[in-house]
Amino acid sequence: MSGEEPVPGFGVAVVREDGKWRCDTMDSTALGQLDAAITELRKTRSTGAVFGLLAIDDEFFLVLRPSPSGVALLLSDAAAALDYDIAADALDLLRVDPPEDDDEVWPEGSLDILADLGLPAPELQVIIDEVDLYPDEQLQMIAQRCGFASELNKHLDTILQ
Repeated sequence: MSGEEPVPGFGVAVVREDGKWRCDTMDSTALGQLDAAITELRKTRSTGAVFGLLAIDDEFFLVLRPSPSGVALLLSDAAAALDYDIAADALDLLRVDPPEDDDEVWPEGSLDILADLGLPAPELQVIIDEVDLYPDEQLQMIAQRCGFASELNKHLDTILQ
């Protein structure tokens, strides 16, 4: 999909500060442009964890976590880079070549991106392997495991109507 067309889906900035979770809607440009998503997350000031959850077109999701030294990210399906600019940009940032075809689903990036928040890499891999689920359902599983499911669900109720 070209960066000029609106991309279906949603982006949520997740913040954990002083033991409390908060979810904020990310601008729609974050769904089509990786740089826009990263820039928006970097503008979110917090003494705690800040990361973004992007569900793109019922096809795949991205988890982005900026840090002073760069950005950690996880792309749930590397084959999405064949059809979506943001996924191709994610693979570029990871310095990974796109797959030859889209017959197989596998993640690229940091599976331990949320390990410090209660979701170790093996459990995140199990969630990604649930290919019968939509990305928003996978992100809700991630939120459940990390402890911010109620905040995410309340937020999704308002943005997905």
